Amino acid sequence: MKSVPYRLQFIAYVLAMMADNIEHVISYWVVFQKFHSPTLGGFAVLSHWLPFLLFSVVVGGLADRFDPRRIIQCGMLLFIVASAGWGFFFITDTIQMWHAMLLLVIHGCAGVLWQTPNQLLLYDLVGPADLPSAVRLNAMARYLGILVGPAVGGLIMLTLGTSHGIIFNTLFYLPMLLWLFWAPVRDKSVAMRRYAVRGFADILLTMRAIGTQPVLMAMTWLAGLTSFMIGNAYHAQMPGFAGDLGHGDPGVSYSVLLAADAAGALLAGIALESWGRLKGTARTAITLAMLWSVALLGFAAVRIYPVAIVLLFFAGFFELSFNTMAQALVQLNAPSDIRGRVVGLYNMAGLGMRAFSGITVGVFGAAIGIHWSLGLSAAVLLALLCLLYGRATRKA
Repeated sequence: MKSVPYRLQFIAYVLAMMADNIEHVISYWVVFQKFHSPTLGGFAVLSHWLPFLLFSVVVGGLADRFDPRRIIQCGMLLFIVASAGWGFFFITDTIQMWHAMLLLVIHGCAGVLWQTPNQLLLYDLVGPADLPSAVRLNAMARYLGILVGPAVGGLIMLTLGTSHGIIFNTLFYLPMLLWLFWAPVRDKSVAMRRYAVRGFADILLTMRAIGTQPVLMAMTWLAGLTSFMIGNAYHAQMPGFAGDLGHGDPGVSYSVLLAADAAGALLAGIALESWGRLKGTARTAITLAMLWSVALLGFAAVRIYPVAIVLLFFAGFFELSFNTMAQALVQLNAPSDIRGRVVGLYNMAGLGMRAFSGITVGVFGAAIGIHWSLGLSAAVLLALLCLLYGRATRKA
């Protein structure tokens, strides 16, 4: 990607995503050690993604109408507040369950103010011709942050401790916050022609607008199904998986499992960007999602640590592949005057529905065990994706 503004955005995005995951690594570990509650792990998923379900389309409408850079900056400020809050409670050793829940909600609200406007910012930075490449590279940045986050988080915990380390983590949000003051501005004449924000009514209006477009409908359904059944809920339960696999130090095993998932995704981004021959179609995206569900089904069933690492590596590879393909298809096929709302609807399905994966994987995991809950969720998802593939084939 030759665009200098995009390259600066990429660097800032990597650092912010790394900070996001450093916060997850440190806070999940401390909270798990203090409360040992799978239900709280499920709430972590619920609180992280429920704001996307409720507000993604609304925030997309705001990004259509107003400067997305300022909305992203509000998200960065909330991230800083969340990390600083964790640090305060860790230093004073006064963390209670309701404190953890409140900070998790703040973190979730920060995410919804970041992701949808950032996708519109990509379109403004590179235009439609380079958009698929920009989406892939930003997904790589996301997983690069996930890959580097556990390693940097572990190093920070070793050198600064959990309390001061998570406060130090706030510095990684500053590049994105500051760069947005100088980021290129979109064409204001285009923004002036866009519709006013109607709140929750925008959800129904946007659903009607894409109802006659098979690609947009298929990708929105794909995002919703994968997120509802699994999403990334297994990340919050990874300390439990690491302990069950019983390989060496649980903290190290935990970080390695997260890193394996991220490494697979990072390789997928590099392979797709350099190879460039995998045609982006709805059926291809659904096929990749089916392979992702198979990999996670195997991970849930296996009890051999090296095999679990390999399966998570493949899961990360397939997840990035189908997610970036679906997101690029949505952005390229969305009507220009409601692009923010369409992307917001896709994020509502793809990110907001992850709130319920906290129930399917997390809360059910407390009742039947996290291996069974993840395995059953992956099996049901595979069956639903087969039905979606058949529907997409008939539409094609």
